[in-house]
Amino acid sequence: MRIWLTTIVLASSWLISGVIGCQPINASSVLLENPISSPAPTHTKQITVSTAEFGLKRVDSKGNVSIFQTTRVPLQEGKSYGWRIKLKDYQGEVKWREVLRLPKPPESWGTDNGENFSISADGTTSVIRRTQSAPGGVIENFWTIAAGDPVGKHRIEVYIDDRLISTFEFELIRVK
Repeated sequence: MRIWLTTIVLASSWLISGVIGCQPINASSVLLENPISSPAPTHTKQITVSTAEFGLKRVDSKGNVSIFQTTRVPLQEGKSYGWRIKLKDYQGEVKWREVLRLPKPPESWGTDNGENFSISADGTTSVIRRTQSAPGGVIENFWTIAAGDPVGKHRIEVYIDDRLISTFEFELIRVK
């Protein structure tokens, strides 16, 4: 303990004496010689939506995912629904945010991959934030129906850079 204390005292005194013995720095000349550069924006042009679709997720025998477009989603455990958005002339990484609003809280919330996920205080709204590559300019997200999900009107809003780019309104319905 005494060795660490001695080391700290000696190092501090050397640093202080070095600072006291130095000439003052002219901050404006340092700023002029070393200008601060801002990082370049991740994309320079406005992102526009080419197509947006919502519906039931379908996976064929080769693993290709398609969407059966509908606004009426049957409440069947294990079925998946969601959206796919194609961005016009876009390649690279995209930071997007999804807001899902339910008519009432489900019995439970959950995501598969530990993404940035939050739930409102009343339990009816979730927010997912994700950064992902967009091969071919495509971004998408799907939800799997679980026991306790509420029937009724739902709404998904998708944002890029805090700009609303698509809204999907749909209804979870009981299957007879």
